[in-house]
Amino acid sequence: MTAQPIETAATEAVTPAHGAELIVPLNRLKASPKNARKTPHSPATIEAFAASIKAKGVLQPPVVEIERDGEGLPTGNYLVTIGEGRRQGLRLLAKRKTIKRTHPVRVIVDAENDAHEISLDENMTREAMHPADQFEAFQRLAVERGYGAEEIGARFGVSAHVVRQRLRLGSAAPELMAAYREGTLALDQLMAFCVSADQDRQRQVFEQIGPHTPAYAIRRAMTEAKVRVDDRRVRFVGVEAYAEAGGGVLRDLFTEDGGGWLEDVVLLDRLVGEKLAGLADEAREREGWKWAEASLDHPDVSAFGRVYPVAVERSETDAAEIVVLSEEYDGIVSEAGVDGLSPEADARLEEIDKALQAFGPDFAYADDARARAGVVVTLGHDGLARFERGLVRVEDVPADPPSPWQADEAAADEGADNRPRSEAEASEDEAPSALSDRLLIDLTAHKTMGLRDAVQADVNTALATVVHALALQVFYPGYGVWTPLQLRLTTTGLERLAPGVDDGPAGRRVSDRCEAWGARLPERPEDLWGVVAALPPSEQLDLMACCAGVGLYAVRDPHDRRPGALTQAETLATAVGLDMAGTWVATAASYFTRVSKARVLEAVTEAVNPEESGRIAGFKKADMAEAAERLVEGKGWLPVPLRTVSDAAEPEDQGADEPRDDDAYSFAAE
Repeated sequence: MTAQPIETAATEAVTPAHGAELIVPLNRLKASPKNARKTPHSPATIEAFAASIKAKGVLQPPVVEIERDGEGLPTGNYLVTIGEGRRQGLRLLAKRKTIKRTHPVRVIVDAENDAHEISLDENMTREAMHPADQFEAFQRLAVERGYGAEEIGARFGVSAHVVRQRLRLGSAAPELMAAYREGTLALDQLMAFCVSADQDRQRQVFEQIGPHTPAYAIRRAMTEAKVRVDDRRVRFVGVEAYAEAGGGVLRDLFTEDGGGWLEDVVLLDRLVGEKLAGLADEAREREGWKWAEASLDHPDVSAFGRVYPVAVERSETDAAEIVVLSEEYDGIVSEAGVDGLSPEADARLEEIDKALQAFGPDFAYADDARARAGVVVTLGHDGLARFERGLVRVEDVPADPPSPWQADEAAADEGADNRPRSEAEASEDEAPSALSDRLLIDLTAHKTMGLRDAVQADVNTALATVVHALALQVFYPGYGVWTPLQLRLTTTGLERLAPGVDDGPAGRRVSDRCEAWGARLPERPEDLWGVVAALPPSEQLDLMACCAGVGLYAVRDPHDRRPGALTQAETLATAVGLDMAGTWVATAASYFTRVSKARVLEAVTEAVNPEESGRIAGFKKADMAEAAERLVEGKGWLPVPLRTVSDAAEPEDQGADEPRDDDAYSFAAE
């Protein structure tokens, strides 16, 4: 049947018959009030209709009803009963001046059926094609027609990124696509497999997993030999530098952040090592260290001795000028009003700041210290280089000076000649220090007892002795035993157990205290006693607290069973009023992605309320973790191991023999 132009029908006053095809100007087509679809089409759908019509024309003519006025006469317009989306797509093209407002549109007239019913029928009695068919159809267009992602997107009104996703899914291994069609593989699982286009790897992982394996586990298996772009090594080197060196990047097309993985781990590690080594050499040359090393992981600094920066000696003139400038700086800042500083005052502050910086730092490493010490450059958890300065190797540690009795023995040896002597001469000339080992032990045991008695009777000296022994082990590791006090202090690094702990608020405070005391203590351990003994008791206690804090170790390691020590750690936490809410914050990275969904929901219930917990109960794990982070933010919530629990329970709340099943006490049963 040949479509009849609407002008002819109007001129001859002939009502189009049922099923007639007409050519109607676009501006004569109107939305039908009888359309069963009341929810409007989304902008994306209209965009898709417009793109399809622009590329291929209107493939299926809209079905229309003749519009009539109050007297039942045709108005010359037509109501679109089926095909409203196509009409809106045409109107969008007309709005963009791609076609005219009077663009001819082929339509089919329905003059017999109820318009509302056929509109409902058209929307209900149809089944969308399976997504797998769509993915493979896009792949076919790319392979057989040579269309790129941009061309396909333009022809179907979707973004090029969406097309790339569908092309990747369309190229999945046939076994995966069959499982997806059968329903044994969900779409998020298929996307996890298609993070890589390697079909052999897809089949290998598919054979290993079960039907209920979550998508994140599949994605991890598909990329287990690769490095995520948010890895600290990648942040340090940069994806651009890695790509310039010839490394391949596998991009995840199915995440909003466009994350991915670096495929050449060997190349990445080489680039990290080279960059760290370059920074180490630069620091050695610039700062004058004896040696410099690069290390990917945090070094065990307890194997080194250490030197600390010392106060810079300044002339009286420089010291006085620094005081004057500092006082002027503070005065200007204190006089600032509600509107801030004036331009003149701000400029003067900059001048003072530059003048103060010209004097150099207040503390610096001595030249002789740098001449035998070095620096180790490591990669921090945040992807930034960390510099451990002032480390002294064992071979560079100064030899211990001889003890008084060793000096006497050496002098006696030098005074003796080498001529043979008779037994009588040897007996007469025997040196006074040549005592038997047994007698030497006997005599010094008596001296030790006398020393114990004297120190017990002198409280100040006893305090200085303890502080001296602790400070030796904290600030002078590797320098030998310089105290007769049998007090053993072990300092265990925590960075390897929890990357980033050294850079946290508590870690920085601990480091600052140690740095401050290290600058005040002498470089040589043999000079330490004189400094410690001269400190007032209050400062001795401060130094002792600094050392004792560094020696604490309350890590709950299943392989290190110390229930008594861990119980005492809880007692100490209660005694000092420890509140970890100011030191640790629950985030997706620090906690929620590392525990089960049940634990996440438990945390939200405790921190917020059960309603919010129920709202996110159906989320995927990654989404749930991010939602939980936002919900508990600012609530001060802590997991049980980080809470400070009193070691005393109220009698009415808990009997003395009643067992406690709180996780905070679980170690006591080990």
